[in-house]
Amino acid sequence: MSLSPAPRCLENGQLRQSADIIANRIASFDDLCPDSVALSKHGCTLTFGELNRRADQFANYLAECRGESGGIVAICMERSVEWIITALGIMRAGAAYVPLEPSWPDSRLSYAVKDSGASALVCRGDLADRLRVGINSVDPWCDAAAIAASPVSICKAITPDSLAYVIYTSGSTGFPKGVEITHANLANVVRWHREACSVNSQDRVSHLLGLGFDAAALEIWAHLCAGATLCLPDESERSSPELIQAWMIRERVTISLVPAILGARLMTLEWPPDSALRTLIVGGDVLHQAPPASLPFRVINHYGPTECTVVTTWATLTPGSDELPPIGYPIDGAKVYLLGDQGLQVPDGTVGEIYIGGSGVGRGYRNLPALTEQSFLPDPFSDVTGAMMYRTGDLGRRRADGQLEFHGRQDRQVKIRNQRVELDEIGSVLLRHPDVSFAVAVERPSDAGEKQLTAYVLFNDRHPVPTTRELQEYLLRSLPDYMIPSAFARLRFLPLSANGKLDLTMLASHGDLLPLERTQEAPATPIEEKLLAMMQEVLGNNAIGGNDNFFLIGGHSLLGMQLVMRIRQSFGTDLILQQLFEAPTVKRLARTVEQMIIESINALTDDEARAHLTE
Repeated sequence: MSLSPAPRCLENGQLRQSADIIANRIASFDDLCPDSVALSKHGCTLTFGELNRRADQFANYLAECRGESGGIVAICMERSVEWIITALGIMRAGAAYVPLEPSWPDSRLSYAVKDSGASALVCRGDLADRLRVGINSVDPWCDAAAIAASPVSICKAITPDSLAYVIYTSGSTGFPKGVEITHANLANVVRWHREACSVNSQDRVSHLLGLGFDAAALEIWAHLCAGATLCLPDESERSSPELIQAWMIRERVTISLVPAILGARLMTLEWPPDSALRTLIVGGDVLHQAPPASLPFRVINHYGPTECTVVTTWATLTPGSDELPPIGYPIDGAKVYLLGDQGLQVPDGTVGEIYIGGSGVGRGYRNLPALTEQSFLPDPFSDVTGAMMYRTGDLGRRRADGQLEFHGRQDRQVKIRNQRVELDEIGSVLLRHPDVSFAVAVERPSDAGEKQLTAYVLFNDRHPVPTTRELQEYLLRSLPDYMIPSAFARLRFLPLSANGKLDLTMLASHGDLLPLERTQEAPATPIEEKLLAMMQEVLGNNAIGGNDNFFLIGGHSLLGMQLVMRIRQSFGTDLILQQLFEAPTVKRLARTVEQMIIESINALTDDEARAHLTE
């Protein structure tokens, strides 16, 4: 690697015409300005000339090892200069790469390698020995001398329809599924990003994203295609938002892509007015808050499933806005449809399921024809023959200004007390609490097997933290009581996947349940007194009061039915469980029972009423 910075001499329009092949675009810099810096890490640099030479040498070495061109090659290495050289070399060899995270369990890695049909695995030697996948392995460190001795010339046939990469995402069957993305898919989003963010050869761009996260493809290739410098931090500098911020400021980073969870925390930090950063791009998860007005750079919100090549919609967020950040407008080449149950487009302002068409829609799932057929559908709204659209399972709404709002996933909607609950809405409201820096609500079964809501919360560094009751009362200002979690757990830290997304499966092991306090408001009427005694007996808890919500202090549908039957027998009413859902406290329930008694008396004849009152 060269140890001195090199001059810049390229702008976007100077690339030769190879728009649909990323590897060819990057190779253009070797001809036009080979000394321009491509990669930088702690002052050490690699020029475009060196990057292309080493990528071509790796491509030739790989072809010799495999004895063929094209096909699939898996990469399982940590973020590094070698990783980028390897991936570029794989594409130069006419093959597609499969990015795998070394932190994944061996069983998941082995499955992905075998399922992809990879003919070679690029990784450290000890990992290849451990996985035993039965294919050729290449260790860029141990094989460095042999790779460096390989010829530089390489010319393999790549077409826009050729696969660029296969990326594995979580699958509902318990096995990951591989998404196939072509060079044409990737080229469309790369071309759009360069224009939308005005990327040029003077830019310094962070390389922070997990390599198993599809957005890393945009982070790497879009910026190298524009002649920008990709800056790599040490892993230790990625351990906290504060360290990342300090590194960005020190490295004069101008553009950064980060997971939404990290982006939300970076936005809360104080940034110097002269910071070089001009664009912070967040994606991968729901962003619940707009950037503060004090930030000296713009924030862009990305939305897009892996199946549609990283980004489908984008929004430049309004600083200081109180509204939920939108996901914006479709990027060039993308189409977004909001469809109802009958497959028809819903009116603007109405929530519908998001379907995506256009240039970003990938080939489908590798070796999963049935699932591909189920999710990748013919596009009835397109004039292009054979056009496909992808069914996301996400919900969205188009605003009056044309921007899209994200309304959660269909599988993040649950039924609680016969009411539909959007789990992400609970987390959004909790995030407005001044002591909360992150929150997510999940559905968990109670000891009785009933559905109940639990919120996992990361608090700011303030003491003491809010109590369960205080959090519930805060939520009740904005949400109906059936959307209030019955339990809250304090997170020690955010459990993230290798892709920088929240790992919902790890929440329970990283959260400590907050105690549930009780109030003991005295009953004000004989009916309240009787109802309170019944509720205490059914719940087996005498330390509850008239304003405690039955369903937030251990109650569920089965216990609710017991309470309803006792009330019916005691007061002679036709109370039903739905009315307990609507009036879950002693004081509110007492008003319901009182009204039912009054209505039943009014329905009696005079003689019947006198007899009833005598009783």
